Amino acid sequence: MKKMKLVMVGNGMAGVRTLEELLKIAPDLYDITVFGAEPHPNYNRILLSPVLAGEQTLDEIVLNPLSWYAENNITLHLGKKVVDVDRRRRIVRAEDGTEETYDRLLITTGSNPFILPVPGKDLDGVIAYRDIADTNTMIDAATKYQHAVVIGGGLLGLEAANGLLLRGMQVTVVHVGPWLLERQLDDTAGGLLRKTLEAKGLKFMMSAHTQALLGDENGRVKAVQFKDGTEIPAELVVMAAGVRPNTALAEKIGLHCNRGIVVTDTMQTITDPRIYSVGECAAHRGIAYGLVAPLFEQGKVCATHLAESGIGRYLGSQTSTKLKVTGIDLFSAGDFMGGEGCEEIVMTDPYDGVYKKLIIKDDQLVGACIYGDTVDGSWYFKLLKEAQKIDGIRDRLIFGEARADDTDPPTPDVPADKADAH
Repeated sequence: MKKMKLVMVGNGMAGVRTLEELLKIAPDLYDITVFGAEPHPNYNRILLSPVLAGEQTLDEIVLNPLSWYAENNITLHLGKKVVDVDRRRRIVRAEDGTEETYDRLLITTGSNPFILPVPGKDLDGVIAYRDIADTNTMIDAATKYQHAVVIGGGLLGLEAANGLLLRGMQVTVVHVGPWLLERQLDDTAGGLLRKTLEAKGLKFMMSAHTQALLGDENGRVKAVQFKDGTEIPAELVVMAAGVRPNTALAEKIGLHCNRGIVVTDTMQTITDPRIYSVGECAAHRGIAYGLVAPLFEQGKVCATHLAESGIGRYLGSQTSTKLKVTGIDLFSAGDFMGGEGCEEIVMTDPYDGVYKKLIIKDDQLVGACIYGDTVDGSWYFKLLKEAQKIDGIRDRLIFGEARADDTDPPTPDVPADKADAH
């Protein structure tokens, strides 16, 4: 019997995980072809930060070497960007003219970095932080230049700033928000994080609005100018101000997009059931996820339907946050800001830089924000995900899993003069 043909556009973590799951359950169902715009096999994009920081090498972050594709009889087109799909004739076409026919198409085009629309954004030395090429550009710049500015105080921006600092650059983080990681931390935890990073040598400009990037006579960036007229020197500017789902191909071929390629619970596009999508480019129930755990969950569901054993449903994901900067421990999940109908349990130890805030609603843990001592993060996340009732352990909840089974009243691990629990 002739095999069906599966073509995957995009060669990133979410898509290749989908193929791994598919090969486990239906190894002989498809002839598989993969198009990757980058010249690399599948690598762990999450570990670009340790590569920038000099803690790992590029070879160490490859997840699926070229041999893996060969062993699984996958045709791999590297460095070939897909520019069109003829949905009627079911043909995928790359920029260089390469064509492949398909029975099923999987679009995993990921996301694009958001580049601030300011004058000077096209100057030499202004880059995004998204892939191996960007990482190599930063490593190279650190050997030639002194001043770096990172625009964006989110997870990616802080990881980029830390890496450049470790490579010897003077780094300023410019952030439009009032505190760092405002989507992942509250103001108290954000303040503790800033203090820790300042002690490492990073500088910060908060609530700062970039007006323009100024260049020298050679066309390289030399300074960042702000709306209040002030300027700071910058021979390297890294844009880390968020990402947008990469839906250009999907829109061109007529797939419905809204905050991403709109997919059903079976990861099929709502426009064309032969076409599936997973990863940062997909919008499920109005959400495009940017963290790896939900993308792997999507991949598992998608694989069951590609395998024609359609049993899986993707119903959305609870997500949690961690920062990949050595020596900094933070964790957040759920609705950690709280609000109407919520109770807060807070414990702070400013001396040791420890802060814990738990949000309770209807006898359930609905949010957690922890800085400095995250040993119980995964336990809190489990309680939150499983919507467990916490009535029996409420008075011990803040002290973590080890104390949850205690029957004695808890006492803080910190001296009374340095702690504030309420």
